[in-house]
Amino acid sequence: MALLIAGLALWVALHLYKRVAPASREALSARLGEASKGLMAVGLVISVVLMTIGYRAADVVILWDAPAFMTGINNLLVVLGFYIFGASARPKDKVWVGTKLRHPQLTGFSLWAIGHLLVNGDLASVILFGGLLVWAIVNARILNKAAGPWTPPPRAPMKSEIVLIVITVVLVSVVAAIHTWLGYWPFGG
Repeated sequence: MALLIAGLALWVALHLYKRVAPASREALSARLGEASKGLMAVGLVISVVLMTIGYRAADVVILWDAPAFMTGINNLLVVLGFYIFGASARPKDKVWVGTKLRHPQLTGFSLWAIGHLLVNGDLASVILFGGLLVWAIVNARILNKAAGPWTPPPRAPMKSEIVLIVITVVLVSVVAAIHTWLGYWPFGG
């Protein structure tokens, strides 16, 4: 459990560093140049590795048993989360979601975390997915406060929407295959 918590803490610290200590982050960037981005990327990879190892090694402490129908809700939230997260890779005026949500990446990430909380009632899952959900919400609030009011861009063209839907289906299929390969059947039953 310690590795899981350490990985989560590192993830949060690295993501919030620029927001809560901008002068320190700018000084580091000035001192290291482009290497500072590489250092941050390595830190994030380490955080994911620590969270993964810590999660898989954690003792199973059941807090609740999710009813079977929650699997369908989880899957829907994960698909929507991937779709909304994917919208952040395009300019906001190129996809419909970008014209409706200020932070599609954090919103999609939040839906993914909520879905996983619904079907995983063990302590390690609550720490991992709950911690990541709290991080996403706090990060969005910090960004909103710093940027002020938001004006949504105009409606996006349909062609980009179709491309995003196809990419979402492909990514969800790949992630489902990885879950299956790791021994977690993602579709219930």
